Amino acid sequence: MEDLIQKVYNDTEFINIIEDLLENNTVKKMKLYKQHYETSCFDHCLLASYYCYIYCKKFNLDYISCARAAMLHDLFLYDWRKRQNGRKGFHAFTHPKTAYINASKLTNLNDKESDIILKHMWPVTFSLPKYRESYILTIVDKFCALNESYQEIYTRFCQKKSFRYAYVFLCLLFFRM
Repeated sequence: MEDLIQKVYNDTEFINIIEDLLENNTVKKMKLYKQHYETSCFDHCLLASYYCYIYCKKFNLDYISCARAAMLHDLFLYDWRKRQNGRKGFHAFTHPKTAYINASKLTNLNDKESDIILKHMWPVTFSLPKYRESYILTIVDKFCALNESYQEIYTRFCQKKSFRYAYVFLCLLFFRM
């Protein structure tokens, strides 16, 4: 992961797009919170932002708005694994609005950036994204989460004998069909 993050920082065009966000003290605080296992919220957003930038550029979409919104899409600044006083509802349902409110305090968001942040958890959040860029972050966010979680889940799975036996059993069952 460190190599990928270094690659991101070496892409000067991308860094120029989000540089003001990277230098913001509130955004830097995202480094204090874990997102998926050992990945910080900051690194998760940085990688999601970079992938959005790449894909939107490839498909001739608004890569600037998508990259900037993706960098802010999880700007919630709390440990989502712990129940917080005053926070109502499950994190998956509520954090897009929290991130949007926090991001709105840092920078002027355009309509597309607002939609990208507010709808990045679709279909968990029921409102359909309005822009193609919103769908890009929705997909990229899921990909990043799986990628960041894979190694930890795989390691835990392999450490438990019962899971290994269940996996072998399911494979045998599947191949028999």
